[in-house]
Amino acid sequence: MGFVESLLLALALCVDTLVVSATTAFREKVTYRRGLLLAVILGFCQFAFPLVGALIGDVARSFIEAVDHWIAFGLLAFIGGKMILDGIRGEEEEEVKARGGHGSLIYTYFLLGVATSIDGLAVGIGLGLDQPMHTILWVVVLIGVVTFLVSMIGVFLGKRNIPVPERTANIIAGVVLFGLGVKILLEHLVF
Repeated sequence: MGFVESLLLALALCVDTLVVSATTAFREKVTYRRGLLLAVILGFCQFAFPLVGALIGDVARSFIEAVDHWIAFGLLAFIGGKMILDGIRGEEEEEVKARGGHGSLIYTYFLLGVATSIDGLAVGIGLGLDQPMHTILWVVVLIGVVTFLVSMIGVFLGKRNIPVPERTANIIAGVVLFGLGVKILLEHLVF
């Protein structure tokens, strides 16, 4: 997986973190310090979930090697298709409001991180089935870094009450994930 594909994957996976960051910053009037904390937690979750998924996929690869490309395609196509449908329907991420003290805030941010990273787990499984571990490691680091940066952009936009086009972003992200799934499938069938 090349840099451009990895960057597109990272951007597709962090669309929901952009929306959550912008919405949280707007609704909660968070400071940049809390926005930084949110971005770190979202970036960590978006790094950890694909890594765990990739480890699961890597272990499972030896058992299902003959059909691993179909499974990787299926996972990416399913997640991409779901994102496209959510964008078309206009469904929004369920948000958890931050209330109470600092401990509650961190807990809430971790809940948001988990909620926005579940699709990363499935994508990670697909990567683990298809890619060598050294490639996966730099891809998940890139996903974490891009998610952190995009989340900070979301905080910036939310603090300035600049709307994020969630539906359009979900559709584009879904098309990217679906396209990566098709690419994996074609690489295994044609080459």
